[in-house]
Amino acid sequence: MSGQLVRGMGYHRCRGMGLVKTPFYSFETFHTAFNTGLAALLADYHELGVYILVAAHVGFDARLRRQLSSQLKKRFELFTAELASGQEGGGLYLDDAKDDLQVFLNLLESELDGLQPTRIRRLGPWELQFNQMRALRPMRMAAEVVDKIRVAFDPAAFNFSAPFLRKEIFWQGRVAGRRASVFFNKFPFVPMHTILVPEMRSGHPQYLRRGDHDYLWRLGEELARTLPGIGFGYNSYGALASINHLHFQMFYREKPLAISDSRWRHNGGDRNYPIACHRFDSAQESWRFIEELHRLHCSYNLLHLPGLTYCIPRLKQGSYSAAEWLEGFAWYEMAGGFITGCPKNFGRISSVDLEQHLSRLSLDSDVSVQFSENGAGEPNGAT
Repeated sequence: MSGQLVRGMGYHRCRGMGLVKTPFYSFETFHTAFNTGLAALLADYHELGVYILVAAHVGFDARLRRQLSSQLKKRFELFTAELASGQEGGGLYLDDAKDDLQVFLNLLESELDGLQPTRIRRLGPWELQFNQMRALRPMRMAAEVVDKIRVAFDPAAFNFSAPFLRKEIFWQGRVAGRRASVFFNKFPFVPMHTILVPEMRSGHPQYLRRGDHDYLWRLGEELARTLPGIGFGYNSYGALASINHLHFQMFYREKPLAISDSRWRHNGGDRNYPIACHRFDSAQESWRFIEELHRLHCSYNLLHLPGLTYCIPRLKQGSYSAAEWLEGFAWYEMAGGFITGCPKNFGRISSVDLEQHLSRLSLDSDVSVQFSENGAGEPNGAT
């Protein structure tokens, strides 16, 4: 494993030995590098996009929030003053970031008193999250009605190789045999949320190839040696992926999501998950199932943990009625975590509500039946 400078940290390249340390060396190293990188971003850039990114992440870390609260408050006041004066200098109008300006305007119009920390409610196995900043994010292609699972990469569309996003790179280098860029997730919904983009400049669309799938398995196994809580989420095209540029969402969790609960049939239990879920303990069987989903033009979400993958085939975005009080159904929701930006709804939503809305994304027929009929084998478990 080798890499380049980590933002805000003094890691360096050692010829012939890879990195002496990477942010993946241990949880403590990763956490320190992550928070140091956020603090360095805020200090180095008077830009609205950076403010939004850092403000979103401090909602998950009370200590970081205390450390950066004064700087964030001053930056908020400066941007508010710039907006009131109508001046087109400063940090409001950089990088053609119209999305950032709209997020900030929405924040100003919010009925809430300033930036609110993220809050979590446990509803049985489910996780409900109040997340103010996530609810304000631009939907980009996740708001489109689609009927495909693959679209060619468009270099003119929003993608991770845009020059103005370079400052949001947390780390880049070779890991698990491929070059990758790891970005801070601008609108996080898990602690230390990052986006891993393999071979960023190659312009791969959000469509898994066999090599990408197998890379994900190698990556999980390699990083789990020092980060046992590591995991990856993946949204296929049509399953609420917001950017058509190959990427995986990387996260670290001490408490597993509901999809990992032993009560479900796909984990050997006796209860059905609200939507058909397939678990695979081998990369070969996982790929055979995904390859069949591609043949059927079926969108899906993945949760990959070291040594296993959960795959959920589902209706395409725009083809089902979604509750206004939820922020859509991507890999996190399909795995049992749900987000709302309304504090009133945060206190009202029940586990029954969550299960009913999750089940609405079910396909008319279980693809595992077609999967078996086509001789592709059986998943380890499905509900």
